[in-house]
Amino acid sequence: MDRNVILDPIHGYIEFDRLKSSLFDTPQMQRLRRIKQLGFSNLVYPGANHTRFEHSMGAMHLASLFLKIQRENEASISAVSDYDGLDEIVVAALLHDIGHGPFSHATEKLIELYTRKSHDDVRHILSDTEVGDVLNDFGFKPSRIAQHIKGETPVSQILSSEIDVDKMDYLARDMHYTGVASGSIDYMRLLNHLEYFESKLVLNAGAIRAAEGLLVSRYWMNVSVYYHHVSRISETMCSRACAYLLENNIVRPQEFARMDDTSLMAVLRTDEGFAGEIANRLDNRNLYKRALYTGLSSVDAGVFKYRDSVSRIETEIAEAAHVDPEYVIIDIPSKPAMAEMKASVFDDGMKKLTDASVFVKDLEHAQINNWKMGVFTPKEYLESVSKAANNFFNVDSKPKIKQFTLTDLLENED
Repeated sequence: MDRNVILDPIHGYIEFDRLKSSLFDTPQMQRLRRIKQLGFSNLVYPGANHTRFEHSMGAMHLASLFLKIQRENEASISAVSDYDGLDEIVVAALLHDIGHGPFSHATEKLIELYTRKSHDDVRHILSDTEVGDVLNDFGFKPSRIAQHIKGETPVSQILSSEIDVDKMDYLARDMHYTGVASGSIDYMRLLNHLEYFESKLVLNAGAIRAAEGLLVSRYWMNVSVYYHHVSRISETMCSRACAYLLENNIVRPQEFARMDDTSLMAVLRTDEGFAGEIANRLDNRNLYKRALYTGLSSVDAGVFKYRDSVSRIETEIAEAAHVDPEYVIIDIPSKPAMAEMKASVFDDGMKKLTDASVFVKDLEHAQINNWKMGVFTPKEYLESVSKAANNFFNVDSKPKIKQFTLTDLLENED
C-alpha cells in the first residue's frame, strides 16, 4: 500500500496508508477536528486547543508501534486468544474517540443519559456511516472494530486498560499543549515491556520506573489541569446549559450527540433563556465563582451519595439562599482514583503496581488529599449561597484535618 506521513508535535512523523487516509477523510473523523481534547481548559491554559482528531492519530501511531513489537514476541502473541485482531486494533485506536460529543467530557454524561450509549459504544456509527463503508471496502468488519473500541476483546486491552496507548498519548499531548511540565511519558519503554500473559495485558518489571513516571504525570495533570477549578466550573456550566436544551426539546438527543464544539455553541448562543446566558458567560469568561470549594478533610466521605441527587440539592441550597436554582451549580467529582495503579505487573509473580512500587502507593494517598467538591454561583450571590452550601454539607462542624483511605471511601459508597 502507498504510505504517507504526517508531522506530529508529540511523536514526530506518523505513517499512514490508504486505509487510514480514507478514514481520515470521512465526515465522522473530520468532526473530531472540531472537538477540543480538553474542553474548556483553554480558559486556563490558552494553548490547550488541541483536538480529538490529533489525539486519535497519536493513539493509532502508538498502537502501530505496539503491533510491530508484539509480532516479534511469540510468547506474548500465543498468550492472547484473538491475536488475529492485532491488525484491527490499530484501526480501532484511530476510531476510538469517534463517539465523543461536543466539548468532550462536558457532555458525556448527558449523551449517555439521553441516548443510552456511552462514548465508546460506536456500533451505530461504524455500521451506518461513511466509516463503515471504508472499513468494508478494506476488508474490515465494523462490528469487530466496535468490539475492540468497547473493550470487549482480550487484544483490545492495549487500547482500553490500566496502561494503554490512549492514556500514553493524551497525557503526553495534554502536557505539551498546556505547558504543564509534569515529567515525561516513556512510551517506548512501556510498549516494549507490555505483553499478553494468559490473555491479560501485563507490565513486566523492567518498566516499573516508566510506569511510575506515567503516574506522576497523571497525578500532576489531575491537580493542575483536569481538576482545575476553572475547568470544572466551565464544564459544569456548559453541562447545565446543555441539559436545559434537552429538557426543553430545543435539540433532540441524537442531534446533540452528533454536534461539535462550534455547532453546540451556535445553538447555545441563539437561545433567549438560560442556555443563552451561559453561552455569553463562557464566551466572555464571566464564570460562576466558588461559593464552596473543599476536600475530604472538611466533608464526610458519604458526600459521594449526593452525586445521584445533585439537582435536588441545588434546589434546596438555592431556596435557602433565596436565589433561582439555575444560579446554583454543584460539582461532586467521582471518588479519587487512578486506574493505572491497578495495572498488573509480573515481578517475581503477578502483583498490582501498588504492591510493586512503594512510590505508587504514596501517590494513592496524595490523590485523595487533592480531591475537591464545589458549589458555584454568580458573583452577586456568593455570600448567601456560600452560607447555605456550608450549612447543607455541614462543613463548619467538620474537623480541619482528617485522613481517608480508599477503603473508607468504598465503604461509604452506598
